[in-house]
Amino acid sequence: MALNPDRVTRLAGELLRALGRLKELAALPQERFLADPDKVGSAKYHFVVASEAAIDLANHAIAQRRLRAPEDYADTFRVLGEAGWFDAEFTDALVKMARFRNRLVHLYWDVDDREVHRLLNERLGDLERFLAEFGRAAGLSVAPEEPAG
Repeated sequence: MALNPDRVTRLAGELLRALGRLKELAALPQERFLADPDKVGSAKYHFVVASEAAIDLANHAIAQRRLRAPEDYADTFRVLGEAGWFDAEFTDALVKMARFRNRLVHLYWDVDDREVHRLLNERLGDLERFLAEFGRAAGLSVAPEEPAG
């Protein structure tokens, strides 16, 4: 069954907006980032939004393609990995992203702000790669368009 292009576009847009905010925060020096609780809180929120948009996209694909029901958020990426949408190494990275989202939502007091900054600088490419590979596997364009000229 085909994916709903309007739903995919809406969720991809949410992910891209959150990713844009995360990139702005990643540009801050660590000391400045850590000294501003609003910046740290914003990063945590936008990580949750981006992760949930990716999870929602994965769940939509799983439902439409009638793949096995995931056991939890992290398992949504395993299901798509099993279906060949992502390689094993990238599936593992996506599972870790979902687990980080769970920590932000349920164990927020236990998330080290330095870890948030590290992820801002080391793992945002996973979100872009997710969109590109998801779009390829779904047969839809969900990645941002390259600027002209």
